[in-house]
Amino acid sequence: MEYRVYPTAEQGTMFSKTFGCCRKIYNLMLSDKIEGYRTTGKFPAVTPVQYKDEYPYLREVDSLALANVQMNLQAAFRHAFSKSHKKE
Repeated sequence: MEYRVYPTAEQGTMFSKTFGCCRKIYNLMLSDKIEGYRTTGKFPAVTPVQYKDEYPYLREVDSLALANVQMNLQAAFRHAFSKSHKKE
C-alpha cells in the first residue's frame, strides 16, 4: 500500500529547514570530530547544542531531529571503529 503526502507550503518550508539543519549539523559534528582527532588523537564528544549560538537558525527546527543526527553519527563511528568490524 502506498500513500502520498501533500504538505502545505508552511509544512514544506519546515521540512526543508529541518532537512537542511540536519545536514548542516551532521557535517559540523563530523568535521569537529575529525579535526579533534587530528590534534589530540581522540575523538571529542560533540552535541548539536554546541552549535546553536554560532548558528541561531538551528533553534528553529525540532531538537529531536538534531539529536537523532547525533545518534546516527555516533552509530556510524561505533560501526566503523568496532573491533568486530572486519576489514575486507
